[in-house]
Amino acid sequence: MIRLAIPKGYMSRNVAALFSDCGIEIKENGRSYRPFCSDPEIIVKIKKPQNIAKLVEGGAYDAGITGYDWIVESGASVCELVDLRMDKVKIVAAVPLGYDLKKDKKIVVASEYENISRRFLSSEGYKFSFIKSFGATEAYPPEDADMIVENVATGRTLMWNNLCSVGTILESSTRFIANKDSLCDDGKKDKIDELVCAMKSVLLGRNKVLLEMNVDAGDLKGLMSVLPAMKMPTVSELYCGSGYAVKTCVDRCCVGKLIPVLKRAGARDILEYNLRKIVR
Repeated sequence: MIRLAIPKGYMSRNVAALFSDCGIEIKENGRSYRPFCSDPEIIVKIKKPQNIAKLVEGGAYDAGITGYDWIVESGASVCELVDLRMDKVKIVAAVPLGYDLKKDKKIVVASEYENISRRFLSSEGYKFSFIKSFGATEAYPPEDADMIVENVATGRTLMWNNLCSVGTILESSTRFIANKDSLCDDGKKDKIDELVCAMKSVLLGRNKVLLEMNVDAGDLKGLMSVLPAMKMPTVSELYCGSGYAVKTCVDRCCVGKLIPVLKRAGARDILEYNLRKIVR
């Protein structure tokens, strides 16, 4: 049995979808912070992502899911097991459009990220006073702060509030983490390793597609010269020697450009399949 902390808020939907693809259903139970989990070996509780890393470090939970930004901000000593590559954001310093930012002038800085902000500002030589914000940080300038340190995904919120980035401090994504002592417990480690394997196989499957195609015997060698694969394509002879069936796994992002190349190399009847998991 392991105790797992999952994030509350905007990250929760992607986390639930990931577990569902792993074969584990996590469903909210009304207003309760203890959702239903279909795996009887996992006890799940919903927590604020800001708190999860420290709670995992302290042993309240054996494992958790939170943003890399909050691991850095809290300074928690945990084992980062998988970069889930979800909810990617940048932590940036931003000021009002047209603001004359001078390092010899004391500025007021607002952020939820106090430790990250203080380290950045000190390393850059700024004179500053700090205000801890608790959400809606973009609303502070220009009346209440000269600069904010905030996470951005697209930058639209900064633009809507007439702010512009003056530097990227940190890039963050969602991470699966574990308590160090829990990884020394054989039973808990086996369960955590099981989750790591499932997560990695789902993430790999999401980034790949399976391609199947037919090709005449005379075009097989040319097709092989342009056909990518995880290791080597699978080739099977068609009935009555009428050519070959070829199967391969390729990066999803490359398919659009790859298919015309395959057609020019003689491939026909090309089929594309989504993949649920790839276990290595």
